[in-house]
Order: sequence, then C-alpha cells, then structure tokens
Amino acid sequence: MIPAPKRRSDYAVGVILLIASAIAFSSTGVFTKGVEATAWAVIFWRGVFAAVATTAYAASRGALRKEFLGMGWSGLAVGAFGAAGTAALIPAFKMTDIANVALIYASAPFLAALLAWLTIGERISKRTALGATGALTGVATIVVGSIGSVNLTGDGLAIVMTLVMATIMVIYRARPETPSAGPSVLQSLFLFPLALVFGDPFETAPVEITILAALGIMHALASVTLAEGAKRVPSGQTALIGALETPLAPTVAFLVLTEIPTMPTLIGGAVVLTAVLISLSEKSTPTIDRCSK
Repeated sequence: MIPAPKRRSDYAVGVILLIASAIAFSSTGVFTKGVEATAWAVIFWRGVFAAVATTAYAASRGALRKEFLGMGWSGLAVGAFGAAGTAALIPAFKMTDIANVALIYASAPFLAALLAWLTIGERISKRTALGATGALTGVATIVVGSIGSVNLTGDGLAIVMTLVMATIMVIYRARPETPSAGPSVLQSLFLFPLALVFGDPFETAPVEITILAALGIMHALASVTLAEGAKRVPSGQTALIGALETPLAPTVAFLVLTEIPTMPTLIGGAVVLTAVLISLSEKSTPTIDRCSK
C-alpha cells in the first residue's frame, strides 16, 4: 500500500503537470499567428521538432518498438486522422480568431460521445446529451457570428478539426491499447510531403524556424505532461484541469496579440463552457488523447 504522503505528493505533481500541459496547449494559436510563415510552413517545422522530441521521449522509456511497430491498424488510422486534423487546425488559427478555434474545439468530447453511440453503441447519459446539445448550440452561435467575414472559413476548418479529433477519441475508446507517441509522429510524416508540395517551408526565416521549433517541442512536452499527469490524478479532475485550455487560449491571445473576441463568440463560448462544466460534474467524462492534436 502506498503511504498517504507519497500519494499526496504524486497527486500534487500530477496537478502541476496537467496545468503545465493546458498552458502549453493553449499557446498553439499565439505561436501560429505570431509568425509570418504560411500554414504549411508552420505544419512542416512544428511537425519536424515535435516528431523528434516525441521519438526521443519514447526512446528514453524504451518504448520505440511498442509505440511504432506495435501501433497496428488503429494506430495508422489515428496517424492519418491526426494529420487531417493538423492540416485543418493550423490554417484555422490563421483564418479566424483563436477564441473561435478554442471554443469550437471544446465541443469535441460531446461529438465523440455522439459518434461513439452511433458506431460502437456506447451509451450516452442524459447529462452528456444535454451537454452535447448545449455545446453544439454554442458552436452554431460562434459560426453564425462569423458569416460574411473571412473568419467563417477558419471556423469551418476548426469544425473539421474537431470532428477529426472526436473520431480519434472514439478510436482510442474502441482500441485502448493503441499507443499515442507513434501515431503522433506518424501524422507528421504524413504531412511532410504535402507541406513540401503546397508550401515552401525552407523559405521560412531562421528566427521563425526557431519559434516554430519551440512550438513543436512544447507540443511534445505538453503531450508528455498530460500523459504523466493523468496517471496521478483521477480522470474527472484530469478532464476538468484539461478544460483550462479553453479559456486560457483566448486569454493568451488577448494578452499577446490584443485579439478581442466578438460578441457572438463570447455568447457562444459561454454556452460551450457551461455545457463542458455541466458534463465534467459527471463521474465519468470522455477525454481526448492530445498527442494526436
């Protein structure tokens, strides 16, 4: 039996790791919009450094064989869907407000619950169904507020990314043995050729490559801290702390880029966050594997 002081210490470390993960993930939009590099250049350099850092982490744990050779068809599917999600996520940040992307993405667990019900017959509780209805209403409010502006395209890409990530979540629920690091690296490998065809990443300024290297390494570290923190903290609290990313992303965008959300975004965001908080009060709440985000 683990002594109480040791359990408390592990729990405290877990909370710190989860908070660090949420902060790191919330900075993605600021890094993306803070450089002049095109979306494909961001995808390329972010992927290079994230893949290297993630592979190094897997190697340090002696898990290369398990992560890469043992991923199976479900891991390949996660890698392919993850590539599609990243290809939508980065341009979304370039084309719409960071708050819009963050708040639309907050609906992913509810979409995953609906998708799991349709595909693998997983039961949906009344509270989850209510949360899903509220979240989708909030997303609709955000999107309607973008009609007539360039933000609408970005919002559409954010919805695509959210649907993709919901699909990944269902794959992990159906095949929980699927590793996370291997598919995360695989998604970058899938995107490299496309980035070279549709973009010109080697024309990126050296200072911006340095910034994007930091983005890639932070993404890898955020994934690791999430995984390690989740081992030490109950799943419901893990989901609640992870939800900090949603309000943090617009806050960081305001502080760094002076990006002010529109009124429809604020209203829709309030609806989405309310739905998330209601759902998180349940004993069991679906969470998503961020290594493939």
